[in-house]
Amino acid sequence: MPENSPPTQTAPTSQNDPDSPKVGLAGAEALAVGDTPEGGGENESVGTVIVAGGANLVIAAAKLVAGMLSGSAAMLSEAAHSLADTITEVFLYVALRRGSKPADERHPFGYGKESFVWAFIAALFTFIGGAGFSIYHGVTTVLAGEHSGDFLLSYVVLAVSFVAEGTSFLRAKKQVAGESRRWGITPFRFLRLTPDTTVKAVYFEDSAALIGLILAALGVLGVQLTGDELWDGLASIAIGLLLLVVAFILARSNVSLLVGRAVPRRMHNQIAEDLAAIPVVTAVPTLLTMQLGPGDILVAAKVDFDDTVTGAEIEEASDEAERRLRSRYPGIRYVFLDPTRGTAGRNHKDGGDDI
Repeated sequence: MPENSPPTQTAPTSQNDPDSPKVGLAGAEALAVGDTPEGGGENESVGTVIVAGGANLVIAAAKLVAGMLSGSAAMLSEAAHSLADTITEVFLYVALRRGSKPADERHPFGYGKESFVWAFIAALFTFIGGAGFSIYHGVTTVLAGEHSGDFLLSYVVLAVSFVAEGTSFLRAKKQVAGESRRWGITPFRFLRLTPDTTVKAVYFEDSAALIGLILAALGVLGVQLTGDELWDGLASIAIGLLLLVVAFILARSNVSLLVGRAVPRRMHNQIAEDLAAIPVVTAVPTLLTMQLGPGDILVAAKVDFDDTVTGAEIEEASDEAERRLRSRYPGIRYVFLDPTRGTAGRNHKDGGDDI
């Protein structure tokens, strides 16, 4: 039967005694490991989302005014893009707040996966609200040749928007750079591996926004130089296709996490090594991991203990295993060890998510 590493779940003693073993959710609380670098990652992600949302709201209003006055399809597409991004940030903020709710008896592993649900909804809104409108309006412009008016106003709004989007992007980029240094990997690999879908969404959306602004400017410039509205429509369609790509990347990542993605392979192998290094452990034939939320990880393993050790020594080793794992990876929230037969030295390596 699976054995949680805190030994306090084994004996039904009085819950009024502070020194007695706890049962239920209280018994699943992680063992103390001293000072660990929790890092305030959630607060940083909240700040990143708020900055991005505020910038997108102001930019959307400015683009909408410029698009209506100039009649530019690319400008209206950019307005739809920024509005979609603003609503997306609202969903991401909800994801952070809902996903951080503490565990209860109905949801004993917490609400971390709910953050992936809201982030997935945000990706769908980018797909429908941003990409759909941009492509539709672009095709309409190409076919009907709607007239573009005030070019100067469009350029001014695009320039101001670029500065605002750039500010939001730099904040997201700073967070990504800091986290990637902490994990000793490149920023690109961090974006592929991170379960923090909020900072990932802001980074990709801001990147797409900056590219979209350049495309919109090229479309307006093309119309100004040639007098052909085709360039404006093509720019709008290109912005829509860009949003489709971003929405697909974010949706696929969230679906993977909702299904129950394992930790990265390097982390999986390190966990296996740490468990196997405990003196009374002879093998770790099976090691399973899962991301329960942006900052919570579950570890379950079948462990072959030395046949000569006592039950008390196994309990002590289980506690030591949890302390070792959490001191290395503070995000590990639950550790379940199942004593089982195995072959000495044969450990479950090269598991996890190899991306």
